[in-house]
Amino acid sequence: MELRHLRCFIAVAEELHFARAADKLHIEQSPLSRAIKELEEELGVRLFDRTTRSTRLTRAGKLFLEHVPRVFAALDQARGSVRAAAAGYQDQLRIALSDGITPPRFIALLAQCRQDEPEVDIRLYEVPLSQQIRGLHDDLYDVGFAQSANVGDGILAEAAWSDPLVVAVPARHPLLMHKRIPLDEVLRYPLVMCDPQLCEGYGRQIARVLRAVDVEPLVAEEVASLDLMLALVAAGYALALVGSSQVAACRNADVVGRPLAGRSPMLTTYLLRRDAEPSETLSRFIDRVSPISAEALLTEEPSHTSDITKEINS
Repeated sequence: MELRHLRCFIAVAEELHFARAADKLHIEQSPLSRAIKELEEELGVRLFDRTTRSTRLTRAGKLFLEHVPRVFAALDQARGSVRAAAAGYQDQLRIALSDGITPPRFIALLAQCRQDEPEVDIRLYEVPLSQQIRGLHDDLYDVGFAQSANVGDGILAEAAWSDPLVVAVPARHPLLMHKRIPLDEVLRYPLVMCDPQLCEGYGRQIARVLRAVDVEPLVAEEVASLDLMLALVAAGYALALVGSSQVAACRNADVVGRPLAGRSPMLTTYLLRRDAEPSETLSRFIDRVSPISAEALLTEEPSHTSDITKEINS
């Protein structure tokens, strides 16, 4: 089995069309078909059900597709490790990020790591939560951050920091008459949400908040990032439910963060790692997380967050 076989398999699995897959790989269709046939013969199974009208993955093909991308991820990481060693780094820390991690706190953490251990090469990987969990199990990542503690056996989830949940509202919106906005009032307007597959942990925490009222939210759009979410809020497209530090970090005068009425819910970010003895480098990284998070709470960028915090505490 060669890498070209795996590249051909992934292209066909993604396109489910041999001609389009061949175009994607910049090869003729006949060598592509031959590569798939060779792969199936070596594995002893059919990976695709192919007719004149359609191409579908078999059950074996679907299972194979779960594993093949990890081969390329491991190769990319091996290349990165070699390059890091050639550049003079003494060690490497691979960090996976899911759910649009809160910028001010994570930036402060990275800055502290760079100051304390400049000889450690830090690699960041933005991935969905399910991919992060698989990667931690497969030793593709050393540690991760996500907004979910529902990670299954073999992975530890430790609360790293919490962020007050606020309503991101366009400037001059009628809801700004409230210093603290009732949730049922929020749900009278369209919401922009993160794609639940890309921001799985965030989606779960927001769903728990929305279950407090018996009203189905009107979702105007599902987006791939919190940055785009807040851009749509600034444009007056919809409201959003986000962490207060996300509003502060966007630094957009057209987005105002207001706390919810009653006890303010919190968005919790968790540090995820394998349930095993951590390396010395990882142990030092974990030790930095709590103090950096506490310091960030005191020094977060100014007006939006401080105003929101005053309102939450009032």
